[in-house]
Amino acid sequence: MRTVAIWFGRLATGALWLSGVGLVLMTAFTAWQVWGRFVLNDSPSWTEPGSVLMMGWFILLGSAVGVREGYHLGFDILIVVLPEGPRKVLVTISDVAVTGFGAAMAWYGFLLAAGTWNNISPALKIPVGISYTPLIVGGILIVLFSLERILRRLAGLEEPHLEAEPADSVA
Repeated sequence: MRTVAIWFGRLATGALWLSGVGLVLMTAFTAWQVWGRFVLNDSPSWTEPGSVLMMGWFILLGSAVGVREGYHLGFDILIVVLPEGPRKVLVTISDVAVTGFGAAMAWYGFLLAAGTWNNISPALKIPVGISYTPLIVGGILIVLFSLERILRRLAGLEEPHLEAEPADSVA
């Protein structure tokens, strides 16, 4: 399990780097759009859909890493006051729910991509279905990272980030 955790850590790091590159590209595309519109008086048509495409990638890759690190949305107030045993049960239930969400996201993202793959984006000249691939990749990563969290907890390994401190250590 430790080897799997190491590889998943590398996968998360790679996803986070790609997310950062997407953020930088989106910012550059938007800057070029503003420069073209207000300085050159000739707006490129590809910058806005390109920015939206990059935004999808960096949001969904970053959120998948957030799931691995335990930064996804949750109601932590109950987790903070419970002892370790019940806390782990509730966190595991949360991870199972997040796994289901990630699976649904990947599946329905696939259906959207497949249904729009033959349509070509006029601005980018690529299949419209490509804009739904971040849903698929992000969903798969969410499933993998959620399952890793569950397996690490069952194996007694330290989690990458605990949602809250056990009740014993809360002053």
